Amino acid sequence: MSITAKPGMNRKDVLLLTAGPSVRKSARAVRKAVFPVAGLGTRFLPATKAVAKEMLPIVDKPLIQYAVEEAAAAGIEEIIFITHRSKRAIEDHLHRAVELESELASQGKHASLKMLRQLTPGGIHFSFVRQEEPRGLGHAIYCARHLVGNEPFAVLLPDDLIDGEPPVLAQMVSQYEQVQSSLIAVRQVAREQTRRYGIVDAFDADAESDTLKIREVVEKPSPDAAPSTMAIVGRYVLSPAIFDCISNLKPGTGGEIQLTDGISRLLKLESVLAYRYQGKHYDCGSKAGFLEATIAYGLQHPEVAMEFRETLLRVGQELIQEFQQEPESAATAADEPVLKTAQA
Repeated sequence: MSITAKPGMNRKDVLLLTAGPSVRKSARAVRKAVFPVAGLGTRFLPATKAVAKEMLPIVDKPLIQYAVEEAAAAGIEEIIFITHRSKRAIEDHLHRAVELESELASQGKHASLKMLRQLTPGGIHFSFVRQEEPRGLGHAIYCARHLVGNEPFAVLLPDDLIDGEPPVLAQMVSQYEQVQSSLIAVRQVAREQTRRYGIVDAFDADAESDTLKIREVVEKPSPDAAPSTMAIVGRYVLSPAIFDCISNLKPGTGGEIQLTDGISRLLKLESVLAYRYQGKHYDCGSKAGFLEATIAYGLQHPEVAMEFRETLLRVGQELIQEFQQEPESAATAADEPVLKTAQA
């Protein structure tokens, strides 16, 4: 099974939503970003049975909102969502909610009204393309080819929440303007975790540079087969040549069209660089990572930070007490067979 390009898209295939003036060709090196959001979020069932996983909130803001704000901070002018028929909530979130705005205005809740109107950054154009079935990240990105055209573009996975200053995509766009090469965000992981990530093998990996020339990429290798522990994180700036590299790929790991396989082809045509970003990464595609992000962002939230900190301190003290009692309980349990034997 390989990918075949559709000759055209009808109105049902692509939905357009403009949050501000029409987008015109600008001098920006990277104007467009692709958001692959068609995944079904099965790791978060039953929560994601009727709710898009990208709409799950970190404190009081859904993951998709963090991603849109990061793209806006990077100067992105057009976001292309590769979505699924079950993900209408994402589109609804980005539309104005006129009835809700009217209700807030009538109740004098001006702060909430202002916040609601700022959810969609001005001047950004949104497009929605449906991926009818999940066929991998490579296929999802290929679905955006007709909208991206022949220009470099960013890819942002909302599951990968990164707290960076400046935001990571802005770091990468700035770096791209200097090097004019495709960039892949990377971070170090424990070797036993390599089977969860695409892994990069780079030249001069011990160098202190923010960018490293990539030798090869491998999708989810076992720890003993991984060429390094440098893992790909869900931020990319890619050359449009990637589309030709993906166009006739056969399914790879997991039976899906893998972006890493397309990047392996791209490496034969041009340089691709690993980018060591500045920021803290949270894997919100996992439950543990999602909870870690909630704690971290909760402690930064201006409305609840103080109260939440007190709650965490109380819970922490309770955990310490439980931990201190565990050795005593274990020792008591270990002594019981001896006492029973003596009594016998």
